[in-house]
Amino acid sequence: MGSLGGAEANVFITATEMKKRGHRVGLLTRRGTGRNEDAWRDLFGDAIYWIDHASFDAHATTFGADVTYVHKWDDLASLADIVNSGRPRIRMVHDHDMYCLRSYRYSPFTRKICRRPTSAYCIFPCLAPLKRDREGSLPFKIISYAAKKRERDLSRKFDRHLVVTNYMREELEINGFDPTHIEIFPPVPRAGASLTPSFSDRNLLIWAGQIIRGKGLDVLLEALTQVTLPFEMVVLGDGSHKAECEALSQKLGLSDRVTFAGFVPQEQLKDFYRDSSLFVLSSLWPEPIATIGLEVMRFAMPVVAWDAGGIKDWLIDGHNGYLVPWKDTTAFAARVDELLANKALAREMGQKGLALVSERYDFEKYLGNLESLFHRVIAES
Repeated sequence: MGSLGGAEANVFITATEMKKRGHRVGLLTRRGTGRNEDAWRDLFGDAIYWIDHASFDAHATTFGADVTYVHKWDDLASLADIVNSGRPRIRMVHDHDMYCLRSYRYSPFTRKICRRPTSAYCIFPCLAPLKRDREGSLPFKIISYAAKKRERDLSRKFDRHLVVTNYMREELEINGFDPTHIEIFPPVPRAGASLTPSFSDRNLLIWAGQIIRGKGLDVLLEALTQVTLPFEMVVLGDGSHKAECEALSQKLGLSDRVTFAGFVPQEQLKDFYRDSSLFVLSSLWPEPIATIGLEVMRFAMPVVAWDAGGIKDWLIDGHNGYLVPWKDTTAFAARVDELLANKALAREMGQKGLALVSERYDFEKYLGNLESLFHRVIAES
């Protein structure tokens, strides 16, 4: 309960809009985040239930829920209660947590993307149960393979599974989910004020996100050493990999062209976008969707990205930017050079991206389809 990341934002927005449409909303939660909890208390009112205090059946009886909409949730006892309750149940699959012990679906040693189902391979040779612990006293913690497999198997019994891209649909199918129960519902960002970038001779590249190893900023910096035209890049964000990337930037001779601006509030991002020429997305881990791409397309910015995960659902190679073969630094640099040299093409791709995101990722349509799905699942049961 409270603001934290994309899943929490999706829960809050969905509940807010459903309440406006006349539905009563309740929240089953494990703990609070300490961020903006008052707004959550106002939204859910007296229908907030803590998992430590009672079983799911008691919640359902008290609240009288017609449908249960599960997000990031791995409490096995309550998942079993939800399945056994016989009530309509839907699960939104935001990421890989439900079937990957590491949660990011690639090797931390080679960064090679995994396409295997949850199996004994996860234990050996993958060693996925051994996960880095950034919060505890020890550097690693043990993740239970049996618990992860149980979570996946319980989730298979839900009436619907909502995923954000075709790639995520494939991931569920690999893990034995019924394809007829999988529907694509990308978490559409609400449209805000738009602008058109300047595409000036400054040749400003924008990178934004959490600076962690899976985001591939280090490999992007290596690619930028092969860009032949003058450019600048602003890195918007913070994270555990920042210091290493700053040191690498200096080592590669990019420190005069790459600026690490740190965390920038959402409302200030457009100040950077206004003078930009291109958005670069360097994720090497298989992004479920990379919603930052949808956000920057609303500002008519072309995108260059590596082909990882669900990015190809919205980045059409040669249409609204370029989708580059995974980790191919030479090809990435060539595409950046091409768009910096041809500003007319960059503008055209940016406008095509704006048209695509406006047509395909409409916020009101998303909510209407979600409400219809709730009614359909209730009727089926």
